[in-house]
Amino acid sequence: MRFFKILVSWFDTSTVKHLRLPFSFFLLPVFLFALSQSNQINWLNTLLAFLILHGLVFPSSNGYNSYQDRDETSIGGIKYPPKVTANLYKVTLLFDIVALLTGLFISVYFSIMVLVFIIMSRAYSYRQIRLKKYPVKGFLTVFIFQGAFVYLMSLTAISGADRIFLFSENSIICMIISSLFIGSIYPLTQIYQHQADKNDGVISLSYKLGYTGTFVFSGMLFSIAILLLFYYFNLKHQFIPLIIFLLMMLPVIYKLSVWFAKVRKDIINANFDNSMAMNMLTSTIMNLYFLLLIINRYENWF
Repeated sequence: MRFFKILVSWFDTSTVKHLRLPFSFFLLPVFLFALSQSNQINWLNTLLAFLILHGLVFPSSNGYNSYQDRDETSIGGIKYPPKVTANLYKVTLLFDIVALLTGLFISVYFSIMVLVFIIMSRAYSYRQIRLKKYPVKGFLTVFIFQGAFVYLMSLTAISGADRIFLFSENSIICMIISSLFIGSIYPLTQIYQHQADKNDGVISLSYKLGYTGTFVFSGMLFSIAILLLFYYFNLKHQFIPLIIFLLMMLPVIYKLSVWFAKVRKDIINANFDNSMAMNMLTSTIMNLYFLLLIINRYENWF
């Protein structure tokens, strides 16, 4: 009973905020993408994997990043971050241990992949390694491990560790598409942190690209993702899903264009509120789109 009280005491207000649980919503499209394209679904493992990744692993990664950074200015998901406490580090370790042990109920392969993700997320933030301080290395870490790797990890849990399916042409294309989508959004989440990152010794890719370069780069990756998506659906002889995707993404393209125009007029518009609004709109529409694909598996609407 005393041990339980100690655990509960770790979850102070600051710690809970820095876990940024709502921020996991922004990573949900990759999981739903994997679910929509799985050849078979183990729903119990799917639910368990969802809880492990979005309820433990991603919040732990967010919390550990906050613990290392100790930001005093806006960060992803928190406009006014409170000061971190020692409890935050304890909770991230607790979450990681629970995630690894719970992952074993899905499979050893899945648990190993969770461990790899945890190690890379620590390497991204840990002061003695700090991959995030390098523009290309930091970007590639997020590009690969929040995109392709999360897709593969999700697919492993959802449909089982069938190597023939996991590393089929279709799956590899989907992994690349996932990374391209993550890669197109990530620099836009750095665009308001240039000075704060620089003060902390971090040179982000967005800083190196500049404000205009960030938008151009993100647009290029997004365009490549759409082309690959077209190629993927063409392989499957499915054209309606691509048309629906393009129609649903029109508000995103419009909002991004308007935001870009505002930033070109005045860089003050490259701020936290606009970045989070863009991220929220993009993630919401993509989540809805992949949910639509999942429902279509059973309803055959198109």
